[in-house]
Amino acid sequence: MAAFPDGPAWPFPLQPGERRDLHGAAEQQALGAALAASLPPGAVLFLEGELGAGKTTLTQGLVGALGFTEPVTSPTYALMNLYPTPAGPVLHVDAYRVRDVSELYEMDLEALIESSRLSVVEWGEGLYADYPQAPIVELAHVEGQPELRRATRRR
Repeated sequence: MAAFPDGPAWPFPLQPGERRDLHGAAEQQALGAALAASLPPGAVLFLEGELGAGKTTLTQGLVGALGFTEPVTSPTYALMNLYPTPAGPVLHVDAYRVRDVSELYEMDLEALIESSRLSVVEWGEGLYADYPQAPIVELAHVEGQPELRRATRRR
């Protein structure tokens, strides 16, 4: 279950350990667009961060950059949303309410990931071992600056 196919290195917009300040939703969405351009077909991307940190906002930019023009919403209650884009389907998973990742696999998560152009997983700590090459981007609020988020690549 490799997140990246064999081949040349892809120009990911954040290096491991790098932090970037994002001023407002437009910059969060711009980072999402840069991620969409840098991730190869079939890639998995993990997004972490507290509630309201901007994970779905970043995903809006990513999915929009691939040509999806309808609203992109958090799949917190649905667990998964599949967005048809001209570049191929984008799977958006929110595992926040999942008690055990086996619940996701029972919903055929692996097949959905394999058939998607890109898979974005929020709160997916339980899946890290299954996708060891998948990058993890953490988003965080910056205290005292309500519009500022900090994106950090952990892996």
